[in-house]
Amino acid sequence: MKTYALVPIGLLIIVSLLSGCEEQSSTPPTARVTEVSYINVTSTEHKIDTKLQGRVTASMVAEVRPQVSGIIQKRLFTEGQMVKQGQTLYQIDPETYEAAYNEAKATLNSAKATVATAKLKDERYANLLKIEGVSQQDADDAHAAHLEAKANIEMYEAALETARINLEYTKVLAPISGHIGISTVTQGALVTAQQDTALATIRTLDPIYVDMTKNSKALLKLRKLMRENNIKEGTTDVALTLEDGSDYELAGELKMQEVAVDASTGAVTLRAEFSNPDGLLLPGMFVRATVSEAVDENAILVPQQGIYHEATGAAFAYVINQDNQVEKRIVETINAVGNKWLLDNGLSVNEKLLVEGSGKVAPGSTVKPVQVEMNSAGTMVTVVDSNATNVSSLGSK
Repeated sequence: MKTYALVPIGLLIIVSLLSGCEEQSSTPPTARVTEVSYINVTSTEHKIDTKLQGRVTASMVAEVRPQVSGIIQKRLFTEGQMVKQGQTLYQIDPETYEAAYNEAKATLNSAKATVATAKLKDERYANLLKIEGVSQQDADDAHAAHLEAKANIEMYEAALETARINLEYTKVLAPISGHIGISTVTQGALVTAQQDTALATIRTLDPIYVDMTKNSKALLKLRKLMRENNIKEGTTDVALTLEDGSDYELAGELKMQEVAVDASTGAVTLRAEFSNPDGLLLPGMFVRATVSEAVDENAILVPQQGIYHEATGAAFAYVINQDNQVEKRIVETINAVGNKWLLDNGLSVNEKLLVEGSGKVAPGSTVKPVQVEMNSAGTMVTVVDSNATNVSSLGSK
């Protein structure tokens, strides 16, 4: 009896197992949905700063040259020190020029005496002519001699003034105020008027200029950008980074832009002026300048890890659409701003930009999006979706 009772039970178990296998094989496996992180694209006001290379140049430069020839008697300044406009820098031997001045002065005095004599003769002959005491010719000759003597006075006065100026030129004066460099001559050297070699060079270092170069293509791009409604002109402020990487503490002001493009470099020169009270900036020094050229009131800045580049250099991003599917979007970047890209076009406000998990998906993939926020260091610090796990650092893309 027990044996016959076990047979139906065994059959039932086998049938149940087979039935379960059939049900399991007929149910399709559930597709796994990849979880990715995204941020909402937002707009913000952004200063469009341009970084340019530049050289420091003196605001005024004057090469000191003699205007008369002679022997240098004295050098009256200390090399490298500050000199004032009008200060005597060199004394040229004045003896020859003093003699020329005295001679011109004596000649002028003699000419004045000649004028007095010619005037008296002219007046006397004019009176005699009225009573026919002299001929008309003699009266005319006396009058002409008087006029010639007066004209000579003007000539000799001009000669005296020239001699006086040359005598003054024996004192070589500073044409501008500034720091004077190394003297190329010493006491006893012979110098000539307007010689090619300068005696010394004076440079005004406060204020001082920084000349920067900007590619003409970048200039055209900026002008095109300025025509957009949300772009307004920036300030004229300029910040400097010195050769050692430190920041110059005083801000400068953009003064002018050259009106022509250098044909050899394709660049335009921009000039900024800086205060330089401590003389830290020196002519010829290499610097990097940051110029605030425009302000984008609705700029789109996105994390750099959300932007990718193809082999051709074209930039693109992955966007999650309303159906939670990944779309590839071609974007155009303007420049990097810290750890973000400033975009010209390609993304709109409130679109979902994929920032983590791109290596696990492809365009058209369905994903489980998790909204995150990112701090200034580019780290995801807040997960907006309460169903997802907080993320403290970036994972693999």
